[in-house]
Amino acid sequence: MSIMVTVTFTPNLQRHVSSPPREVNATTVSEALHQIFAVNEMLAGYILDDQHRLRKNIAIFVDGAMIQDRHTLTDPLQPTSDVQVLQALSGG
Repeated sequence: MSIMVTVTFTPNLQRHVSSPPREVNATTVSEALHQIFAVNEMLAGYILDDQHRLRKNIAIFVDGAMIQDRHTLTDPLQPTSDVQVLQALSGG
């Protein structure tokens, strides 16, 4: 069974680095992101820190629920899952 996951990035991330929506064949959040990073290395620096963990100011939602594993990104994906990558905003 093919799993085609849609990964989208918020406009505030797109202001810093090109990050159009992509469809990838992946079973975990990590697999999905690494497929995108393979063709867009600059994006990885905005999403992951030097330990290859999700940066504190980034949130990822799968089908509307925030992921649980921020370190190794092993949260599972279902066929046709929708993955949203957001940059948290602070200030007031």
